[in-house]
Amino acid sequence: MKSSMVLLLAAGMLLPVLLSAQAVKGCSQQGVITPTFDAKNFPGPTTINNRYFPLIPGTTLVYESTQGKQERVEVVVTHDTRKILKVDCVIVRDTVSVAGEVVEDTLDYFAQDKDGNVWYLGEDSKEIEGGVVVGTAGSWLAGVDGATPGFIMKAQPLVGDAYRQENAPGTAEDTARVVSLTGSVSVPYGSWQGNVVVTNECTPLEPKVTEEKDYALDVGLVRTLKVKGGSGESVLVAITQ
Repeated sequence: MKSSMVLLLAAGMLLPVLLSAQAVKGCSQQGVITPTFDAKNFPGPTTINNRYFPLIPGTTLVYESTQGKQERVEVVVTHDTRKILKVDCVIVRDTVSVAGEVVEDTLDYFAQDKDGNVWYLGEDSKEIEGGVVVGTAGSWLAGVDGATPGFIMKAQPLVGDAYRQENAPGTAEDTARVVSLTGSVSVPYGSWQGNVVVTNECTPLEPKVTEEKDYALDVGLVRTLKVKGGSGESVLVAITQ
């Protein structure tokens, strides 16, 4: 399961949040669809303005853990692009640090289709120890070794929607299920009431683990909470442009 966008920590007190609908504490593969990709549906793929997953080049989002290790994630929407399956993708760099030391450095590739769906086309992930790359687990690229793109956020999510985010068999198989469109959440960066998209996300590669993710209007991901297979939370603390 992708770790660079989220921080999953040991048990402890969680930052108070309000949810108008309880997330389902589980993640079944039943009904999960594999999105059909067609490069012809991407006339302007690097303009990513989906209101629940906007990616504006030059933006930096900062997430921090609420307990345990001093973990911090900086998500930078770069001005760089990469062509994958004949589609130009925005490159987003995620850097995970623990107590000020970088432990993971990842490049993610996203594109938006003509309908407003945001697609995930791969990631180049590096695990780092003492400044040295020690692993690349979870790295994948659409079009390589049978991997295909998936949705990271639909244009018009509906409760019950279930879809693949990553589809690289044996390497990256994350899926998401929409459980609410009317969630409410408070994090250090801000509060949103009644309009938060809540998903449960999991992977068959780690079947005992499920994460809840909260997406705020015109911001994107603001909170991640492990709801099965342990406990842990990360929250949005700052955005700069």
